[in-house]
Amino acid sequence: MATQTQDDVDDAVPGREWASALYRQSTDQFDRAAELLELDPEFVTRLSEPRRSIVVNFPVRLDSGGVLGLTGYRVQHTLTMGPTKGGFRYGPDVSLGECSALAMWMTWKCALLGLPYGGAKGGVRCTPAQLSVHELERLTRRYAAELIPVIGPDRDIPAPDMATGEREMAWFMDTYSQMVGHSVFEVVTGKPVVLGGTTGRREATGLGVVYVIEAMCEKIGMDLREARVAIQGFGNVGAVAASELHAIGARVVAVSDHSAGVVDADGLDIAALARWTAQNGVLEGYPGATQVGPRDVLEVPCEIVIPAARERQITAENAPRLQCQVVVEAANGPTTPEAEAILHERGILIVPDVLANAGGVTVSYFEWVQDHQRYSWDELDVQERLRRQLRAAFGRVIDAADRLGCDWRMAALSVAIERVSQAARMRGIYP
Repeated sequence: MATQTQDDVDDAVPGREWASALYRQSTDQFDRAAELLELDPEFVTRLSEPRRSIVVNFPVRLDSGGVLGLTGYRVQHTLTMGPTKGGFRYGPDVSLGECSALAMWMTWKCALLGLPYGGAKGGVRCTPAQLSVHELERLTRRYAAELIPVIGPDRDIPAPDMATGEREMAWFMDTYSQMVGHSVFEVVTGKPVVLGGTTGRREATGLGVVYVIEAMCEKIGMDLREARVAIQGFGNVGAVAASELHAIGARVVAVSDHSAGVVDADGLDIAALARWTAQNGVLEGYPGATQVGPRDVLEVPCEIVIPAARERQITAENAPRLQCQVVVEAANGPTTPEAEAILHERGILIVPDVLANAGGVTVSYFEWVQDHQRYSWDELDVQERLRRQLRAAFGRVIDAADRLGCDWRMAALSVAIERVSQAARMRGIYP
């Protein structure tokens, strides 16, 4: 993601403090879809900016006895569709603009999948690798406590994101439960199974990427078992997608993490890569393939490129060098508008993020439903429900693309925006 610059800050007028490069990318997409739909200006006004944005500054006691001052965020894009839903992340680049863009994309993702949520996103600006487990727990619990006025199982349901996972969700859930006096498992998703989590949640986003790729290959007539795949990112999403694609028979020729990329034109041994990263923490130094830079894997010759790392990775600078037929956006906002125009001109198909990486929020919805019902589904049931949900959404995108004569991103956004604007029209404006 591009770090917010002083120009971004200077451009933000009072009342639009979230304006940033990434936020402008999300609103550029919204504006183009709204123009395509000839959307009523009323709903452009009502949906183009976040409904609620909260910034919290709080202290955390360090193991040394010192105090670290931190800034956290939570953005709720729309309250029209029901409670809001979205992850929270830890990182040095977390900002109000980043959270606002991601919250908007989460609204469209939920609407496209037919989930009863508006979009939300949050996070704390910090460097988690420099904090101990005890410090991370104190950080998470304090962040949760600061958000008590705006979160709840029927108000706003957080989930894991970058640098957060089951452990942080357990701490967050316990903090909320202590505040209200009883266990509230459904206040977050992505929890350990023993605390109301669902089987398959950890793998859901990566598995969902594969389900969407399978549907895409059927649509365009590509044999996935003969396809070469390059994946930027070997974390929870990228590693799961790589393993599943390898099991299907696709040839994964390149993967990367933040430390390095590895390339083998004959196909990588994904199990060996997983063992190496489990032992060493990073891909750097892996002896079984050619080492390249983390972003260089995007330019490896292949049929399918999967950016599964950070935002704004495919840019106007490297888009002319991509050597693929399809880009499947497993990360949020990995392609800048300028890069997207270049890829379209070159005839490279883009499967948009609001569809490709929607597996995580879909299974989070399943977890939330199970927590409310106090009844658990087995893993095969979760996977089959996920596959059906994503294929149905893919069908809606294809139908909209044919009806509107547009690319798949505009089709996906149009389906979502039509649904949210229809709900907003029927609810009206209070008072």
